[in-house]
Amino acid sequence: MLTERQLTILQVIIDDFVDSAHPIGSRALSKKESLPYSAATIRNEMADLEELGFLEKTHTSSGRVPSEKGYRYYVDHLIGPILSPSQNEVTIIKNIIDDGFFEFEQIVQMSAEVLSKLTSYTSIILGPEMFETKLKQIQILPLSAYTAVAILVTNTGHVEHRSFSIPEKVRASDLEKMVNIMNDRLKGVPIVQLQEKLTTEIAQLMKMYIDDFDTSFDYLKSVFLSEHPVKLYIGGKSNILMQPEFNDVDKIRSFFNMMEREDEIANLLKNTKSGIEVTIGNENEVEAIKNLSLITASYHMEGDHMGTIALLGPTRMEYRKVITLLRGLSNEMTDALYMWYKNDDDA
Repeated sequence: MLTERQLTILQVIIDDFVDSAHPIGSRALSKKESLPYSAATIRNEMADLEELGFLEKTHTSSGRVPSEKGYRYYVDHLIGPILSPSQNEVTIIKNIIDDGFFEFEQIVQMSAEVLSKLTSYTSIILGPEMFETKLKQIQILPLSAYTAVAILVTNTGHVEHRSFSIPEKVRASDLEKMVNIMNDRLKGVPIVQLQEKLTTEIAQLMKMYIDDFDTSFDYLKSVFLSEHPVKLYIGGKSNILMQPEFNDVDKIRSFFNMMEREDEIANLLKNTKSGIEVTIGNENEVEAIKNLSLITASYHMEGDHMGTIALLGPTRMEYRKVITLLRGLSNEMTDALYMWYKNDDDA
């Protein structure tokens, strides 16, 4: 159990280190009005905090820096009550959402970019899970006599393009008929149910109108029923280069290699719990971010988890600011998602 004096000193050290990125010495601390103790007293308390594992020494300075244990204690006990974000911090995102002009996917992408600019960290937003994503429209646009592009649009605003070659046996008129049937019968169907619907009731209907049904239908399935990746939106990927902790080439290489493996990031965010979750340094399971802090917040619709907002930054992170922003943004995203689905159902 830490004493009140130790708690005060620990909080001041962490706050100072977050601001400066420089090790903190007892002499500098003794000059602060918030610490009415002598340099000798502060030095003794810092030695005790180091022995308890809350502080650690650096090799380049006689000062001390917070340890991962210190940051964890700070987040759990010293960060204080989390207030709502200031109006200025969420005005841009709120205006984007309230405008009603953008597709939900565009809102998510712009939110990721704005969040990274507000914090100078790397923001990651996991889009709505595919089981909640519904088909809005399918199109096939011919590019030439033998090539075309297939376009799949979801109710979240996700647009997926797939270029393909048209086999000689498949008639353009048959493709057009099949697409018309699919748009008529599959609008509003969850993406994960497309295969079941398409291969049962839709297939039976198509047999009545398509001359060479087997060839055309097999081809259609190969175009539209391939795996749909989970959407991941990343903002400020290069922000990590601005942090003084990351002048190590190996750390940077490891981080950027991970950022290319979107499936790994998506799986990491899928496993997050509801509410705000903070993992610091070695608490992270993924090796590439064991020297970073990851803070996540989920957004919902009618109580169901729909996606995750995350910020990656150094363990020397502005935890209070980040938690405040993520809480505010998760509320805005939850409201935006509700309004999007409501408007889509009313359409």
